[in-house]
Amino acid sequence: MPVGMQGGGMANAIVGSVKLLLLASLIGIPIGVLGGIYVAEFGRGVFPAIVRYTTDLLNGVPSIVMGIFVYTLIVLPQHHFSTLAGGVALGIMMIPIALRSTEEFLHAVPKTLREGALALGSSKAQTVARVIVPAAVPGIVTGILLDVARVAGETAPLLFTSFGNQFWSHGWNEPTASLPVMIFNYAISPYEDWHRQAWAAGFVLLSGVFITNIIARVIVSARRSPLRS
Repeated sequence: MPVGMQGGGMANAIVGSVKLLLLASLIGIPIGVLGGIYVAEFGRGVFPAIVRYTTDLLNGVPSIVMGIFVYTLIVLPQHHFSTLAGGVALGIMMIPIALRSTEEFLHAVPKTLREGALALGSSKAQTVARVIVPAAVPGIVTGILLDVARVAGETAPLLFTSFGNQFWSHGWNEPTASLPVMIFNYAISPYEDWHRQAWAAGFVLLSGVFITNIIARVIVSARRSPLRS
């Protein structure tokens, strides 16, 4: 909204951020969690080591490089920015943390649970699916939440992918507004009005991350109760 005019707000940026995080989660979390389960429980030999090395390397890649990569992969062929490109960029960034945290929490499950399930005649796959993974769920959920919190505030990859939109985005192939990009654009503007909106958007973003963590802790606590009993 131009400076001095009534109206405006950040509702479109909030919805845009939710759409981007939803798409990123649909891409990054399944790949990361399943990859972590494979590496921790089924992976043997050289390939799992390559996966770990690649994951650590990917985790160290600057977010702006990831944005440029997805820009080249999706935006350039389509000749326009899009919500899809932004979600893919954030989703790729989520994979390393989801994979490594899943692997670590699976390794933290006591060996007695594995040995007990195998001694009762369960196969390796049954032991992992029915014993090991449920026992590691609280930790895996915590890792996923840290993952979401990390990418929720990313700005650089979105500047090259979803870009931004002053209006409502109605499709996945359109540019979309997001809170991080809105904060960036408004914070560097010369207008005091926009500076106030940038502070407000920052507060909303931090509040969203905070509330998400509280909900996750409640879910984790509820999950621990039956496991203890």
